Amino acid sequence: MNTPLLSVENLSVTFNHQQTVVDDISFVIHTGETFALVGESGSGKSITALSVLRLLPNNAQIKAHAICLHDDNLIKRAEFELCKIRGRRIGLIFQDPMSSLNPVMTIGSQIEEVIKIHFSLSKKVIKERVLQLLQQVEIPEPEQRLKDYPHQLSGGQRQRVMIAIALAGQPDLLIADEPTTSLDVTIQAQILTLLKNIQQQTGMALWLISHDLALVSTMADRVAVMQHGKIVETGPTKTIFNQPQHSYTRKLLNALPSMQSCLKHTPQEKPPLFQVNNFYCYYPIKKGLFKRIVDYVRAVDGVSFKIQQGKTLALVGESGCGKTTLGKSLLNLIPGGNGQVSIDGIELNNLNGEALRQQRANIQIVFQDPFSSMNPRMLIGDIITEGIRALHPEIKSAECKTRVKQLLQQVDLPTDSALRYPHEFSGGQRQRICIARALAVNPKLIVCDEPTSALDVSVQAQIIQLLKTLQRENGLSYLFITHDLGVVAEIADEVAVMYQGKIIEYGTVKQVLTRPEHAYTKKLLSAVPVLAT
Repeated sequence: MNTPLLSVENLSVTFNHQQTVVDDISFVIHTGETFALVGESGSGKSITALSVLRLLPNNAQIKAHAICLHDDNLIKRAEFELCKIRGRRIGLIFQDPMSSLNPVMTIGSQIEEVIKIHFSLSKKVIKERVLQLLQQVEIPEPEQRLKDYPHQLSGGQRQRVMIAIALAGQPDLLIADEPTTSLDVTIQAQILTLLKNIQQQTGMALWLISHDLALVSTMADRVAVMQHGKIVETGPTKTIFNQPQHSYTRKLLNALPSMQSCLKHTPQEKPPLFQVNNFYCYYPIKKGLFKRIVDYVRAVDGVSFKIQQGKTLALVGESGCGKTTLGKSLLNLIPGGNGQVSIDGIELNNLNGEALRQQRANIQIVFQDPFSSMNPRMLIGDIITEGIRALHPEIKSAECKTRVKQLLQQVDLPTDSALRYPHEFSGGQRQRICIARALAVNPKLIVCDEPTSALDVSVQAQIIQLLKTLQRENGLSYLFITHDLGVVAEIADEVAVMYQGKIIEYGTVKQVLTRPEHAYTKKLLSAVPVLAT
């Protein structure tokens, strides 16, 4: 592990000769080790990795004294020579497999492509190698999966395919750029275990880029902390996490949600605001020439719960368990939901027309991806007032503008944000805008669908604190849908654990997180990454 594999000396990256995003950094990755580069979004982590492989756009200027892979200075290599190194000596796993995989090519063809570029092998040997790779990354039924397209796989399976593609060239160094962001804790644990096992089998070095400090503490041998394009602290993992020297490192560590937070919660019974009884959402499975219904997908299967006024119920579980389907069908955003639903004593089941429209103001939603949930061609002020105009048409324009200013101040954004577009904001700022939009019609309940899953720990902590402050000031209730049990411990009063469309455990946050009864809940808790000390 003492042999330098990759040496980066005095690397700087500038865009358009003006904006410096990586500022004179140096680091070394040794043979066989796991090196982690951590920091918030925009710190320059991914740009650093892409600049090593010279994969940046034409408006980027890369300067470095040296970028050496063993004794080979990549800075001096021509583009055609780098093509022989990318994917062969250095593999790369991107953050979002769905946007990285080709949607019109089978996964078998995409793995074959890498092997054909870097090795002269027969068709038979290539197919055997593809099957070996799929087996290595633990894809079930690999022979059948060869002809599948990316959209036919789950998120965890797509990430495994990305790993298989990265391993196809048998690299000395594997760069994993946020490989587990937005994955469930159990899938995340599987992917990390897989990477560790492959590293031990092949002896390759692993360069892990992440903002998840708990994950890094269990995976990495050494850590470099990056802020505003500079590396502010480097050292062995235990030293960085137990004795951080830089104030920014301490800030990141302090922002981590703690499972111990649930011990602070003291439940106080309040009147139920929102009640759901025997709610289900079935989708028919049709087969044959006449498309007869042969069975149903039971996405939500007889769910019951209640949310007290001013309290938060966390709905947790893995992807595909029915969490988001439940949240959206409760709001009539998707068809197929049925059951007894009431808010503040008013039954919502049989309402339609004007009566239903009036009740929509009482329940709002904040989606997981704020950018996708906003119209990119609308100003922020118009996005926030859209709900007011739809649900309260009697309110005049001048009053709407005043309301927008108040809402922006409430979510800690400058009032001139109203005259800007969504793409001009960071991920955390966009989520604040979506919260302001939800607050615009004075709701009693907000459904928060994974609102912090893709955010940095410090931004995540800010959003959680904002939601708690708004709840305290406005008496809001939340249905908080998430797979992050650390966040649950910070924000929830009660927890409902969902599995295959059913709620299999329900109780106070302290009870569920410290004394789980169901085996599935215990499995979720055991998969949560915790800081290794």
